[in-house]
Amino acid sequence: MSEKIILNATFNPAVKTYWLISLLLVSTVSIVGIPFLIISIPIFFLISSKVLSAMSATVTERKIVVKRGVFNKEEKSIPLEKITDVAMVQGPLMRVFNLYRLSFETAGQSAQGALVSLIGINDADTFRETILAQKDKLLTSTSVVPEQNTDESSDMKELIESVKRIELLLEKALESK
Repeated sequence: MSEKIILNATFNPAVKTYWLISLLLVSTVSIVGIPFLIISIPIFFLISSKVLSAMSATVTERKIVVKRGVFNKEEKSIPLEKITDVAMVQGPLMRVFNLYRLSFETAGQSAQGALVSLIGINDADTFRETILAQKDKLLTSTSVVPEQNTDESSDMKELIESVKRIELLLEKALESK
């Protein structure tokens, strides 16, 4: 990455225990899953550390880069200016392990729900606040449009400034809800 890295996320190892308990709960609730525990628990112990070590989240000056996956590697770059919400959720089981789920939703997203969701980031509140602060910093910094001596250039500049003001007003309206 050529951009300056603002923050790299680290993940809490307790997330492996959370995943194991979730697997056990789902398997026992669905009676059909109980026989599969004999196979799924050893597989879980083999791959859970690799899955956790393959997860990363990096905040740069302009985007968040999320990487994960052992077999099916996935990398997503989310531009900060497109982020509409960074939700921080803690369910009852997560509370036991002091874990949070951070969910990133973006403008122009086609499906409902989070574009990216991460469980177990250490100091999730600071990670979230860093993202929001960097997003605000990015949005408030004015990009200078090269001056041209045509009416089209000034009209375009006015249009861009107007769109920026509308985006800021929409963000404030969404945050107040």
